[in-house]
Amino acid sequence: MPEIRPFRALRYRLDQVGDLADVISPPYDVISPTEQRDLLARHPANVVRLDLPSVDPGEEPDERYRRAARTLAGWRSDGTLHKDPRPSIYVYEQTYTVPGTGEERSQRGFFARLRLESYGAGSGVLPHERTFPEPREDRYRLLRATGVNTSPVVVMYADRSGVAAASLATATASAPEVDASGPDGVRHRLWVVPSDYAGGLAGGLVAAAGAGPITIADGHHRYETALRYRDERRMTRSCDEDPPFDYVLVLLLDITAERLTVLPTHRLLRDVGADSLARLRAALGDLFDVRDGVAREDLVRSFEGAPGAGGRGRFGLWARDGGALLDARRDSLAPLVPPGGDAVRRLDVTLLGAALELLVAREGARLDDLLGFSKSAAAAMGEVDAGHADAVFLLEPTPVESVTEVAAAGDVMPQKSTYFYPKAASGLVINPHEW
Repeated sequence: MPEIRPFRALRYRLDQVGDLADVISPPYDVISPTEQRDLLARHPANVVRLDLPSVDPGEEPDERYRRAARTLAGWRSDGTLHKDPRPSIYVYEQTYTVPGTGEERSQRGFFARLRLESYGAGSGVLPHERTFPEPREDRYRLLRATGVNTSPVVVMYADRSGVAAASLATATASAPEVDASGPDGVRHRLWVVPSDYAGGLAGGLVAAAGAGPITIADGHHRYETALRYRDERRMTRSCDEDPPFDYVLVLLLDITAERLTVLPTHRLLRDVGADSLARLRAALGDLFDVRDGVAREDLVRSFEGAPGAGGRGRFGLWARDGGALLDARRDSLAPLVPPGGDAVRRLDVTLLGAALELLVAREGARLDDLLGFSKSAAAAMGEVDAGHADAVFLLEPTPVESVTEVAAAGDVMPQKSTYFYPKAASGLVINPHEW
């Protein structure tokens, strides 16, 4: 079973930095170059200098990581960051509006350390995504230089006893230690719960979250980087008992207590050409039940934000000649779907991917050369209207239950199957690889 522990986090001193909203940031992998520049300009101590250090002109590739390490050391020395005196867990609440809608939601979880486990049979940590070499190498070089986790791996657990939900409600009944809103309007609140807190609140949460396997929701590259770092450190520190590099910073979310928000990622087809697109549209009837003449506003209403549970094999299509609704003919698609367990084979993204692979291949093209992605249905349709894409296939979100089922079966999902929202803020708590 997973081993979860309190820890002594590095945190910003508010009397040093002022408004915490000026120094936290989204995780590195969702920050655009423009957003990176904005974060760097917002405050000289913004955590983006650690989590996504910029590349200065003319410097060698590894200098950005060494600069992050020097920055971290300077902030610890001058008091910008302080280390909490007692091991704690850090209860975290995010309040947000689902993008593209007016619906407000909140989710609660807690930051802690998770003992690293390699994937495979008997592991208590289950992945659902395939990772890529370049971001793994980037995260490894940063971790090796700084020796800290600046942003968490987000993991999901299922506590059907209700203990975790009750404990989180108790922890958040008092005033938070941190209350900050980011530029995206997400409100971040944090409560520090020492491990020796009266009533065993921290211990109860840790026990509930660690009672069964956990599934990685977000941060697979960070987790695999931490595994590599652990294994290399063990080669030089083999005599250490329970070393801190055996752990990684995680945010733990209970999937039984509240609805997590998963946004769909819509598929754009570019550079197809009018004749090929016409043939693609004509061939859709072999694989889908097609209802043409669907209005733009109906597609936006059906596929913007996180409107439904997904998993129904239902898609939208918007092209220059109008819109359509598509319902998958599963019997027709089944021979085209790649091998795997039932959970991954019945995913909407799997069905659509198999259909597009076939249809594009008939035109003598490779899907990867034509495909783009968008989180917003309205924005994706706007790309088509503006002539920047030939068509967009709109998806419903992947259900959280499907994510855990695929992971439990040992399969991985197609690229960009999930986008968990909101992202955990980097810089609220930093995990140093030290006791």
